[in-house]
Amino acid sequence: MAVLYHLSDQPAIDAPMLFPGQDKLFHAIVYAVLGGLYLALFRPGPAGYPAQARWLALGLAVLYGISDEWHQAFVPGRDPDVLDVLADGVGAAVGILVLHGLIRRFSR
Repeated sequence: MAVLYHLSDQPAIDAPMLFPGQDKLFHAIVYAVLGGLYLALFRPGPAGYPAQARWLALGLAVLYGISDEWHQAFVPGRDPDVLDVLADGVGAAVGILVLHGLIRRFSR
């Protein structure tokens, strides 16, 4: 989270866009890792992580995404974007589902 905070605290730079939506893909990838890390804080059972743990990990990641976008409103050259929060949530959900699936697959 400290790395995410540091990255979002940097003023905007004019970086070339390689393809449309690359910033959303970056958000999704980073938050997939964060969602997986949040889920890893809980103890999995024989059938993987309980639904309650998965929902809580997703909620924590989305709340962090919202707070990160709010923080960017105060950084020169940065603007909050609700679509970034959506990309954060989708990425976190993917990371959570991947980790849950891996635990289910290999804990048998």
